[in-house]
Amino acid sequence: MKPLKFIGSSEDDLAAFPREVKQAAGFQLFRVQAGLMPADWKPMLNVGAGVYEIRVHVLGEWRVIYVAKFADAVYTLKGTRTC
Repeated sequence: MKPLKFIGSSEDDLAAFPREVKQAAGFQLFRVQAGLMPADWKPMLNVGAGVYEIRVHVLGEWRVIYVAKFADAVYTLKGTRTC
């Protein structure tokens, strides 16, 4: 299982999510760490190759941007609310 590493403000971004959203996002990030894809995702080609967006539909719409193409870790880049 790959470790999870936070880049920039991403750890603070996710810490600010409501508890239910943190649980859902955390489960999807765990799937990514285990080599699986999240339940609802989208490639972020405009950001860069290998960058994906996890979509969380709990208490609104939330997004977690990450990169998992490197062998050493899953890098979380950003967490945000979209609606």
